Amino acid sequence: MAGLVAGVDCSTQSTKVLVVDPDDGRVLGTGRAEHVVTGERGARETDPRVWWSALGTALAATGRAADIRAIAVGGQQHGLVALDRRGEPLRPSMLWNDTRSGPQARALLDALGEDFWADRIGLRPVASFTVTKWVWLRENEPEVAKATAAIRLPHDYVTQRLTGDGVTDRGDASGTGWWSGTSGAYETAVLEHPIVALEQEVLPRVLGPVETAGEVDDAVAAELGLGNGVVVGPGTGDNAAAALGLGLDAGQPVVSLGTSGTAYAVSGRQAHDRTGTVAGFADATGRFLPLAATLNCTLAVDRVASLLGLDRDDVEPSGEVVFLPYFDGERTPNLPRASGTLLGLRHETRPQEVLMAAYEGAALSLLDAIEAIDGQSDGIGPDVPLILIGGGARGATWREVFARLSGRPLLIPDAEELVALGAAVQATAVLRGEDPVAVARRWATQVGQRHDPVVRDDARLATIRAVREAVAAEPALSEGNR
Repeated sequence: MAGLVAGVDCSTQSTKVLVVDPDDGRVLGTGRAEHVVTGERGARETDPRVWWSALGTALAATGRAADIRAIAVGGQQHGLVALDRRGEPLRPSMLWNDTRSGPQARALLDALGEDFWADRIGLRPVASFTVTKWVWLRENEPEVAKATAAIRLPHDYVTQRLTGDGVTDRGDASGTGWWSGTSGAYETAVLEHPIVALEQEVLPRVLGPVETAGEVDDAVAAELGLGNGVVVGPGTGDNAAAALGLGLDAGQPVVSLGTSGTAYAVSGRQAHDRTGTVAGFADATGRFLPLAATLNCTLAVDRVASLLGLDRDDVEPSGEVVFLPYFDGERTPNLPRASGTLLGLRHETRPQEVLMAAYEGAALSLLDAIEAIDGQSDGIGPDVPLILIGGGARGATWREVFARLSGRPLLIPDAEELVALGAAVQATAVLRGEDPVAVARRWATQVGQRHDPVVRDDARLATIRAVREAVAAEPALSEGNR
């Protein structure tokens, strides 16, 4: 079968490729290749050439490269790729979870003020965002910064290797800190500030949601086993790609349960949250994607299970136990120096109760994130199903906890690898000139398991929130021992 499309997920740890029938969304080929991430003491880096090599390996593994007629790349957000005049990386990419630029984030916030960042950019600078990494590079590796002729995000780099052109999309651009979702343009007040000092010509051209990035270069096509004339979509960031893969309507809440957790919903208006809880990202359809993230999700709960010697679903009702599993600090709520906190133990407390309490503590942070998004968006109806995605969504206990603490119906889509699937949706839309949301709906990507709502456990919610407020108010607990 010819005329297929490919969606790429260039994530932190691996590159995944889905080859898809554009008519009905059937996945006809898959491939995967791992990445190497290096660094310690806050550093997290990958040589961008690893992503390119991984794309070739993953495409070959699908066995369908020659049948592909369009391709798009979804990728990890925020990473800083510094290129020389030949388009070669000057150093490994600083990844989204590289935290060395924390002081630079604070300096940027002080330099331009909370109101500017919330109103003009739609986010509050934190170490994740690209602009903070660029300021770190200027301060710590000035010769590299001086030699930088182009700055790209991870998905931009892969797209540029495909076509030879430097482009990005509004979804990924909105996570840099120097592109404004309000104006739809690069923000000169950021670029021209002395601590940033960046020429706009160094940055990629921002494409519209279904604007083509070009065609795969003939020599590159031969290298990757593709045919000639393969159309390339603009690509986007990973969360926007997953939202695109689901074909979300405005106001449909999504929680992604992975190592960390994210909560988001599509909205017709941008978020302007001065607290920084909700990032005012753009999406890949021309709308917006207000998003909040937590640091402690499935990995933290699995760590508790391991410490207790339990299987992850070996749980019992938590009783009086409250566990805030903030092993890495926490971002929502904003307790970056907190540690795990366990209260309510009795002689008769069983390990299974403690594990259940860890699930509840992690889930509450994401449910509070949904409430924050509700106030920074077009609104989320009280009876709208909560869509659970990511690895944790397959877990029986995660589902039970979210049903009980949210009081909402749940939807767990059958579709997997939603970032790559969303990229394939975009590739189809660009190839055929279709609305990408219409493509996702034709593919029925929201088909899955539905769970009826249960009565929300308000008493349990109140107990966990009370403990969390006490922890936040007590420096010895909220700041750990660091």
